[in-house]
Amino acid sequence: MTIPIPTRTLGRSGLTTGSIGLGCMSFSPAYGGFEGFDPSVTINRAVDLGVTLLDTADVYGPHVSERVVGEAIAARRDEVTIATKFGILRAGPVEPGQRQVDGRPEYVRSSVEGSLQRLGVDVIDLYYLHRPDPDVPIEETVGAMAELVAAGKVRFLGLSEASADTIRRAVSVHPIAALQTEYSLFSRDIEGEILDTCRELGVGLVPYSPLGRGMLTGTITSADDLPAVDFRRTNPRFAGGALDANSSLVGEVRVIANAHGATPGQIALAWVLAQGDDVVPIPGTKRVTYLEENAAAADIALTADDLTRLGELSGRATGLRSADPGWINRTTRAVN
Repeated sequence: MTIPIPTRTLGRSGLTTGSIGLGCMSFSPAYGGFEGFDPSVTINRAVDLGVTLLDTADVYGPHVSERVVGEAIAARRDEVTIATKFGILRAGPVEPGQRQVDGRPEYVRSSVEGSLQRLGVDVIDLYYLHRPDPDVPIEETVGAMAELVAAGKVRFLGLSEASADTIRRAVSVHPIAALQTEYSLFSRDIEGEILDTCRELGVGLVPYSPLGRGMLTGTITSADDLPAVDFRRTNPRFAGGALDANSSLVGEVRVIANAHGATPGQIALAWVLAQGDDVVPIPGTKRVTYLEENAAAADIALTADDLTRLGELSGRATGLRSADPGWINRTTRAVN
């Protein structure tokens, strides 16, 4: 018998999910595709384990991941929390500079209809603005999102990669349940103003890439370990010398992992979980083995010494976390 992982509540929203979620970007071409893997098997195993927060987006594919998630949970809708995102437009391959955003109210209203249809659901549990649109006041975007809540099409609202100012202005329009942002041992730039603002306003934190886009698992030691079309090949932390330096840091995580009879990835996840009860990381995978490994991280209790040693890794990762720094922690223009 499988004992489900513990649950957590995102901030003061009342939205409760498993303490670890599942990022479903893997069920798209972004990480080299998922040929040979059955998403329904992985997703249903996740639900069995109590990994109930399933995170997708309309741009993953585009549309592929949402359809896959919808098909997988059709018979288990009441057991999961479905999160999806809108706002990123992509006209071509996954390359920095080819992404645009649209936060106009009319786009909000049209996007939700497509996601509801692809997911095969009547209501989306958590609906994120994937990136704030710098040309549209956040008050206008969130105002349109709030209309979706009033209409019963969405239960809770979220933001992804928003600045502290943007979060504060958004909350003035409608409660925000969660901020999704990259956060891991290697990516801690939200600590301070952004994280403090979230906690002041009761906004939960949903870290994506809590395993450093897979680097903290210790299984990627060369770019050759990545599929030819994997977007991580363009990420600064996976480039040549940066990858070598970061792999060396993973070796330090492995020392702690060995003491716990765990893997480096499990220790990295346990560290994220230890940052607060309002934190629900969403590691992505298409493999059941890695899914089960990630879920088991919920049972690891790090010592004070472990946390100190892991904290000392902060700031030592080589390379920016994004090839396009303007794509993170975004602020929108002021209201006219």
